[in-house]
Amino acid sequence: MQTVAVIDYGMGNLHSVAKALEHVGAGRVLVTSDAAVIREADRVVFPGVGAIRDCMAEIKRLGFDALVREVSQDRPFLGICVGMQALLERSEENGGVDCIGLFPGQVRFFGKDMVEDGAPLKVPHMGWNEVQQSIDHPLWRDIPDGGRFYFVHSYYVEAGNPAQVAGRGRYGKDFAAALADGSRFAVQFHPEKSHSHGLQLLQNFVGWDGRW
Repeated sequence: MQTVAVIDYGMGNLHSVAKALEHVGAGRVLVTSDAAVIREADRVVFPGVGAIRDCMAEIKRLGFDALVREVSQDRPFLGICVGMQALLERSEENGGVDCIGLFPGQVRFFGKDMVEDGAPLKVPHMGWNEVQQSIDHPLWRDIPDGGRFYFVHSYYVEAGNPAQVAGRGRYGKDFAAALADGSRFAVQFHPEKSHSHGLQLLQNFVGWDGRW
């Protein structure tokens, strides 16, 4: 039976993610902060919610920045929400925070007084939104282009390499909703809260060999 490690650094909706993974038949799902367990896992999930300053402080305190760089190279790896943002080079949240730097690019604030088609947009961006698939990736299998996923975020990813953008969203401005590079895949939305499409993405992840 395969093992899926959900990295616990105290900043994530970990048990909802774990339950969703169990629901799609992921195998043995372990919510853990034990680096040895994470290294032994067949695949790794890196969730996160909250302020990036606090998240990165804990990630660095635990040495998980180096661990994430290591384990995401040679097995399927999925970042979720702030777990995606933490993989970028830097976030402008909290006055500017250096992140792990696995993907080139920045995390930007949506801004105040956003308007689209004459209607004001609230920040955070919260609720269901379409994701346009930019590349043909195994994690999009059986998910329609333009499928809707559940988002909660005030900051968005501005990717440094357009070729790594696997999915795009729009909320007042275009943003990277998913990134892909080798065995790494990361999403801004919450698949565990996105009903059938989110569960399909998680099911695709637990069956993915890390190549595309």
